[in-house]
Amino acid sequence: MRIDKLLANMGFGSRKEVKKLLKAGVVKVDGNVMTDRKEHVDPNVQDITVNGEPIVYKEHVYFMMNKPRGYLSATEDAVQKTVLDLLEYEDLIYKPFPVGRLDKDTEGLLLLTNDGQLAHQLTSPKKHIPKKYFATILGEVTEEDIHTFQKGVLLDDGYQTKPGKLEIMESGPKSTIYLTITEGKFHQVKRMFEAVGKKVSYLKRVEMGALQLDEDLLTGEYRELTEEEIQQLKNAKPIDL
Repeated sequence: MRIDKLLANMGFGSRKEVKKLLKAGVVKVDGNVMTDRKEHVDPNVQDITVNGEPIVYKEHVYFMMNKPRGYLSATEDAVQKTVLDLLEYEDLIYKPFPVGRLDKDTEGLLLLTNDGQLAHQLTSPKKHIPKKYFATILGEVTEEDIHTFQKGVLLDDGYQTKPGKLEIMESGPKSTIYLTITEGKFHQVKRMFEAVGKKVSYLKRVEMGALQLDEDLLTGEYRELTEEEIQQLKNAKPIDL
């Protein structure tokens, strides 16, 4: 990789600003001053420093966030806060993006990465990667609803969802449930319950594939995935509910 591209990717400024850094003689590779912006380097093998500070380069980053309400699952918005506003600068420089979407008022497991191949693998409708939600429902959720969800629910726009696995934790005027689905249609969980005459008052995603939300993460916090978790995601298999 060219040294100017590497430094630009690492957040040291535009190519023009990086060129000035190189001319200033503050960039060193294996202890030698580097001034040629076209020179190729290997950050995995060579020691690269800027103003004496070592560069730690990662091609891909993977973060698990416990998304809070009030944040958009987007990389930018002119008016509203996005989940990227919760990231530290040293993580932002890798330009991660949210994988899939959680509604603004939905909490829970959100994956952020700059690995486009993995993101496509997890969100492609053809992959049927399961996503599990915990929800509070206004209205009594019944065994009949379980059977309805197993067959797929007809949404307000005429779309028939794929089967969903509905588990009742507590049933009453305010019910608590888990729902596992393999799609990600707009407001899908809310619309599925609206189709059976009920309303979601609280929604939180707790699983994606084999990845489970870390219970130690407070709302709004995030952490890097472990190597084991990354492999779990990469090896995620489609399922039929």
